[in-house]
Amino acid sequence: MRKIILAAAAAGAALTLAACSEKTEDAAATTADSALADTTANAEAAGEAVDAAADSAAATATEAAAETADAAAAAEAEVQDETVEEAKAD
Repeated sequence: MRKIILAAAAAGAALTLAACSEKTEDAAATTADSALADTTANAEAAGEAVDAAADSAAATATEAAAETADAAAAAEAEVQDETVEEAKAD
């Protein structure tokens, strides 16, 4: 009788561990899926931020180039005693 009770207790403990292990596996899979979704969202956000920064840098560079061309034309116009439009045409 004692062996039967011990065997039943051991079987119950084994089933409990198996159920716990299955829950742990499910929780781990859920956590991994969640981490993947977070990583994907963060990568997309970072990519969008880089694109926006590149667009801003390009706009700033274009603006600076235009201002430099205007300043050069103004300097040339002053040196050659002509209008800025004439200096830009040269």
